[in-house]
Amino acid sequence: MSEGHTIRVLTVDDHPLLRAGISGAINSQQDMTVVAEASDGEEALACFRVHRPDVTLMDLRMPKINGIDAILAIRKEFPWARIVVLTTYGGDIQALRAFKAGAVGYLLKSMLRTELIDTIRTAHAGMRRIPPEIASEMAQHAGDETLTAREIEVLRDVAKGNSNKIIAARLAISEHTVKGHLKSILAKLDASDRTHAVIIAMKRGFLDI
Repeated sequence: MSEGHTIRVLTVDDHPLLRAGISGAINSQQDMTVVAEASDGEEALACFRVHRPDVTLMDLRMPKINGIDAILAIRKEFPWARIVVLTTYGGDIQALRAFKAGAVGYLLKSMLRTELIDTIRTAHAGMRRIPPEIASEMAQHAGDETLTAREIEVLRDVAKGNSNKIIAARLAISEHTVKGHLKSILAKLDASDRTHAVIIAMKRGFLDI
C-alpha cells in the first residue's frame, strides 16, 4: 500500500481553501505527499479506489455523503484503510460514531497547525490518535444512556422551534407520546428544559443541524 517511504494521503473536505492549506502542509514534508483531494464522501470513495492512499483525512459534515457514511463505505471495500477524522466539532457522540465506523484518529481543525503531521504519521504507523479533550469527553459520558433514533427526531424538531402539537402531527404520534419522549430526553441529557437539552445535544453531537 505504501510506495517507498512516502506516506500517500487523500484529503476530503468541502472547503477548497482548507484542503489547499492541508495539502500545502503535507506536501512540505519530505516523507509524505497528497495523492488526491475530494470535496464529499462520494468523491472520497472514488478517489480511494483509484489511489489507495495510506492515510485519508476525512471531514464529517459534507454534502451528498457525510464523513461517517464515507468511512463505512471505504472500510467495507478496503478494511485496511486508515482514516483520520478532521472536524470542528468535539462532541463525544460524533467521535464515538467515527471510531465505530472504523476511524483510527480524530483531530479538531483548531489543532491542525500543531497536530496534523504527527497524527498522519501515527495513523500510518497503525496506531490510534485521540486528543485528550475528546478522550475525556468520551470517558465522561461512557456510562450514559444514549438517545434513541425517535428521541433524536423529536429533539431535532424542538431545535427548529416546533411545538409539541406540531411535532406530534409531523411524526404521526400523540402529544402525550411527544411529552414522554421529551421527559426521557431531559433525564438522559441531565437537562433542565427543552432549550437546555438542544444545547447539550448539539455540543455532544447528537444533533447535526
